[in-house]
Parts: sequence; C-alpha cells; structure tokens
Amino acid sequence: MATVRTSNTISLPLASRLTTAVVSLLLGVFIIYGVGLSHSETLHDTAHDTRHSYGFPCH
Repeated sequence: MATVRTSNTISLPLASRLTTAVVSLLLGVFIIYGVGLSHSETLHDTAHDTRHSYGFPCH
C-alpha cells in the first residue's frame, strides 16, 4: 500500500512575506526601544530583565 504525503506549508507571495517581516521588525524595535526607554515604572519593570539579557543598559 502506498503512503500519500501532503504538505501543510503555505506559499506566500514575496510582497506578503516582506510586509510581515517589516511589521515584525517595527514591532520588535518598538518593544525593545519604546518600552526600554519608557519612564513609566510599570513598563520599566516589565522590560527590565529583557533589556539586561540583550545588554541594553537602563540605569
């Protein structure tokens, strides 16, 4: 009996992949720098360990 394999991958056009990559990059930059440089105590405490793990000084 032959085994039939199906693929679960989705082929996306280049424009969709680039849009996803740019949006992800902008979100990442905002999270690291926008939250990282925030003066809000809650945001500072939330991002504190992440900043230090990347070597990002905060104080």
